[in-house]
Amino acid sequence: MYAVIASGGKQYRVSEGQVLKLETLPGEVGGRIEFDQVMLIANGTEINVGAPFIEGAKVAGEVVEHGRGDKIRIIKFRRRKHHMKHMGHRQNYTAVKITQIGAAGAIKKAATKKVASSAGTEE
Repeated sequence: MYAVIASGGKQYRVSEGQVLKLETLPGEVGGRIEFDQVMLIANGTEINVGAPFIEGAKVAGEVVEHGRGDKIRIIKFRRRKHHMKHMGHRQNYTAVKITQIGAAGAIKKAATKKVASSAGTEE
């Protein structure tokens, strides 16, 4: 099962258990994030495509880390003009692990079941 979501002006093909680096998102490490801009959900041969988004569909994820990417070196050079300029850039990112793909109601029910089952084991 996989889905196509929109985040930070880009589209990503995601599946459960996948960790991907997105543009910086608000949230703490270990926190839960839901993406409601789901464009496509595919489950085997069954494919559901939105126009542009699927109503009620959500993809849930967990924030793994916040960080900065590798440095990109930029050199601007003009020949025969004695001009050369060096710059660098490091893009901020949020690493998110996709935990669940499905309808909004199904994700909320699964989250409450996990909380209930863990509460039962503590007693």
